[in-house]
Amino acid sequence: MKYPFVATLVAAHFFTLLLTTGSRLFACTGDFAHQNATDAPQASPDGIGKFHMGREIAKVMGHEGIDWLERDSREDEEASSRGTAALELKPNDVVADIGAGSGYHTFRIAPLVRQGRVMAVDIQPEMLAFLEARAKELGYSNVEPHLGAIDGVRLPAESIDLALMVDAYHEFSHPAEMLQSLMEALRPGGRIVLLEYRAEDPKVPIKRLHKMSEIQIRKELEAAGFVWKKTCDFLPWQHLVVFEKPRNHPSRDSVLPH
Repeated sequence: MKYPFVATLVAAHFFTLLLTTGSRLFACTGDFAHQNATDAPQASPDGIGKFHMGREIAKVMGHEGIDWLERDSREDEEASSRGTAALELKPNDVVADIGAGSGYHTFRIAPLVRQGRVMAVDIQPEMLAFLEARAKELGYSNVEPHLGAIDGVRLPAESIDLALMVDAYHEFSHPAEMLQSLMEALRPGGRIVLLEYRAEDPKVPIKRLHKMSEIQIRKELEAAGFVWKKTCDFLPWQHLVVFEKPRNHPSRDSVLPH
């Protein structure tokens, strides 16, 4: 080589550049990792900080909210009787009211299924105690309070004809597991009905995380294997969205190894 000192100088400069760039590269990688950690979604005031399919899960309404559930203005605000009529129940249907709370809807369904029953499912014993006392007071022997879990309804396989969730699904901390549990509990062709406050309507006076859009509802239920049948928007504040369990859906026992 005609100018060996030039090659040596270039090599030394390249080595220094590599060390400098490499240290910066590693520093940036660490910075990005730190940034990703600090940029993780934080819980909003009404949420639990857990997300499902792009939606933050809302905090659960505790039993302290019974008075709000039983408020005198609820029928005028939500037209609950119209929602119950739209369920098109048969007298011998077995209905699960999931997240039954105080039993506001349970006791509107009970007289429509006199030969059937209503499984009033909740995870709060205080709610179930209130509901049981109310059932005795009203004389409904076909209402059965039932303690569920955060990740399942704990109902026998293929034991219900309809699962109703009124302003409850958006609070489930384990929505995928709950939907799988409901899929197993429903009979083939059984229905699952959600009433959720319409997120598309800014005039609905409910906190953001306690509303759901039809698009989001369908995305989550269809991902769980339910078949969308219809959406009704005749209620003042809520969607009424109906899904069906496929009639050819395998039962849990049929997919377990023998």
